[in-house]
Amino acid sequence: MKRVLVIGGAGYIGSHVCKALKSQGYIPVTFDNLSKGHEWAVKWGPLIHGDIHSPEDLDRAFESYDPSAVIHLASSINVRESIENPELYYHNNLVGCLSLARAMVNHGVLNLVFSSSAAVYGSPKATPIREDHPKAPVNPYGKTKSMAEDLFEDFFAAYGLSVLSLRYFNAAGADPEAELGEAHEPETHLIPRLIETATGRREEMTIYGNTGVIRDYVHVADLASAHCLGMEWLETNPGATAMNLGSGRGSAIQEVIDAVEKASGKTIPLTLAKANSFEPSSLIADTTKAQKLLNWSPVNSQLEFIVKTAWNWHEKTALTPPLSSSR
Repeated sequence: MKRVLVIGGAGYIGSHVCKALKSQGYIPVTFDNLSKGHEWAVKWGPLIHGDIHSPEDLDRAFESYDPSAVIHLASSINVRESIENPELYYHNNLVGCLSLARAMVNHGVLNLVFSSSAAVYGSPKATPIREDHPKAPVNPYGKTKSMAEDLFEDFFAAYGLSVLSLRYFNAAGADPEAELGEAHEPETHLIPRLIETATGRREEMTIYGNTGVIRDYVHVADLASAHCLGMEWLETNPGATAMNLGSGRGSAIQEVIDAVEKASGKTIPLTLAKANSFEPSSLIADTTKAQKLLNWSPVNSQLEFIVKTAWNWHEKTALTPPLSSSR
C-alpha cells in the first residue's frame, strides 16, 4: 500500500484526513510534534514524533517510510494570537513550509496537498468567493497562508514540486462515528465553545460583534475526503493550484446558536463584545472548482448534521475522556 506523510496528522483535521486515507487503502504516516495534536488521535498508521523545523526529523520520516505524497496541515491557526504574536506565525506557518518544501525536493517527493485558508482573501469584494478573487489578507495568519501558497508556487516553477492549496472556510463537526473530534486547548472555534457553554464547562459565551455575522461551515469529514481526492488528482495534474472548500452556504452565528440549543436542550448564556476589526461580516465559498476538478461535494455539511456530530463527540468524551497527549 502507498504511504502518505501527513504533517500535523495528530490534530483536528489531520486525524480525520488520516482516517479517510486509511479507508481509501493508504497508510497514513503521521508526523507531529504533539504541541497541539494528540497521540490518542493517531489510530490508523504510525506516528513520527518530529518537528517540521528539523531537517533531521524530516529526513528520518522520508527515509523510513518513502511516502508517495505529503499532506501538510501543521500550522498555528488563531487569528487573534497571530496579531498579538506574529513572529510565531511567520515561523510556524511560513518558515515551516520552507523547511518542508526543501525536504520534499531533496527526497524527490513532488506532490503536496497544503492546508490553506479563506483568510487569504481578507474582506471579500463579493460573495460567494471564487479562487480568482484577489488575495488581500488582513491579519498575520492570513498573510502567512498567502505567502506559503506563493512559496509553493515558486517551488513548482523551479523544482517541479506540485501543490494543491485547499482554502478552507470554517471547518466544523466531528467524525460521524464519534472516533475523533475537535479538542483544541484553548478552544477558539464557535461550535465547540457553544457546546462547552451548553454543558456547563464554560460559564457564558462571548460573541464578538453581533449574531448576524455569516460564515460558511464545512464538515471536517468533507474536508478529509477532499484531501484524498486532491492528492490523487495531483498525480495526473502537476502544477500549483488553489481550490476553495466550503459548503457553499452561509449560516449566521444566531443560526448556529439555535442549532446547538436544539441539540443540547439548553439555553446558552451570551455576552456581546466589540467586533473584531479583522473579521468580515460574511464569508461564503464558491466551490465550483473543487466540485468540477476533484468530483468533490460537501455531503455532510448541513448545519444540523455538523452540530449533531460535534455534540455526539463532546458527549462521548465527557463520559470517557480520551487519553492525554504525551505533552
